[in-house]
Amino acid sequence: MKVGFISLGCSKNLIDTEVTIGMFKNNNYEIVNKPENADILVINTCGFIETAKEEAINTILEMAEYKNKKCKYLIVMGCLVQRYYEDLIKLLPEVDLFIKIDEYDKLWYKIEDLLKRDIVEKSKTNTIKKISEMKPLPMPKYEEFMKRVVTTGKNYAYIKIGEGCSNRCTYCAIPYIRGTFVSRKIEDILNEAEMLAKKGIKELIVIAQDTTKYGIDIYGESKLAELLEKLSKIKGIEWIRFLYSYPEGITEELIKTVANNKKIAKYFDIPIQHISNSILKKMNRKTSKENIIKLIKNIKEQIPNVTLRTSLIVGFPGETKENFEELLDFVKTTKFDKLGTFMYSKEEGTPAAKLPEQIHGNTKKARYNKIMEAQQKISKEILKDKIDNIYKVLIEDMSFDGKYFIGRTMQDVPEEDGLVYIKNDGKIDKKEVINSFVNCKIENVNNYDLIGKIDKRGR
Repeated sequence: MKVGFISLGCSKNLIDTEVTIGMFKNNNYEIVNKPENADILVINTCGFIETAKEEAINTILEMAEYKNKKCKYLIVMGCLVQRYYEDLIKLLPEVDLFIKIDEYDKLWYKIEDLLKRDIVEKSKTNTIKKISEMKPLPMPKYEEFMKRVVTTGKNYAYIKIGEGCSNRCTYCAIPYIRGTFVSRKIEDILNEAEMLAKKGIKELIVIAQDTTKYGIDIYGESKLAELLEKLSKIKGIEWIRFLYSYPEGITEELIKTVANNKKIAKYFDIPIQHISNSILKKMNRKTSKENIIKLIKNIKEQIPNVTLRTSLIVGFPGETKENFEELLDFVKTTKFDKLGTFMYSKEEGTPAAKLPEQIHGNTKKARYNKIMEAQQKISKEILKDKIDNIYKVLIEDMSFDGKYFIGRTMQDVPEEDGLVYIKNDGKIDKKEVINSFVNCKIENVNNYDLIGKIDKRGR
């Protein structure tokens, strides 16, 4: 039978999808890319915020249409299922099997049960528990990580170092869905990284809900810096980056490791969410405006060429005009290289959903637009400063018209940040440069992307 997959949401979800693809492949199923060719369709959902939930439901309904054609079974798994299992069973009879995250340890058994006997198990009502009652959910076993099928191409792969989150931010539903934070053993992560390197992967992207918490639960202290150093010693791995590092967990050791290790991208992804102390307190964030400013200053002093990325929430309950102006001024002053903004989403079951002074949708949208307008100007200025500089670029594709090679610098996260378009003078065989590194001199910018030409010198 032929199986097609759709993975929604974050890169952590993508790894769960890759593990599931590996299960099917190792059981002799054929993997296909087009849903019209699939006998079985598997959708891995996100249930984090309202827009993600809407996308998941729309995707399920869209894929359900294929059951009128070739598709025999529709399987839905992931965060949305974990959070709304009972409701989904009632609302979406088109789905043959729902798999919650806390059932991943028997995922293949449930799939086989469906395919062999066409029976869908019904479990007891899954009520939302308090965070304090949440138990860690099962992470894929070591051998499942090793057998997963990398879907991100030949050059980079995500590597998950932990599951769940224990930070208990008042707006976030992740602990209800994924449970408390659980780290993987260092030796298991290193073995997986070795396997990826042998497959030709050049770049590792280290992920967890909060990477700075890695190791605390099993080693008694954060081991992120030590892990990054050990990953950098693996032959074949040329670039390493880590994402989602909460400000209060960024240590001097981590900063120095990033500053001194040539394989580690000089890139900090720090989700601060807000800068007003009163809002940070309502969010149950474990830091303050003063500490955030001090941290950013320290990172910039030790790593002058660092790229800083952050994410913000506007329209949090009780956010006054003054709170927002404080945030906007901070954005304009700090000048983050990369910045993403979310409008607060009222998620049932979270403490913030019960807070008074919920902000009107139009106000949220207006504040979102102001932040993004300011950041667009900042990003343009930062990119213009790159003109005439030479960067090492990993070429990954070619434009449809053949006029440009398309790649990324070490300071650009795949699918998130900008691209580099390198002019093709026709003298270079594309087979020689695609999936390899070149030096590129930047000549121009276009929105969030760079345009340049191949240069023999390096930076």
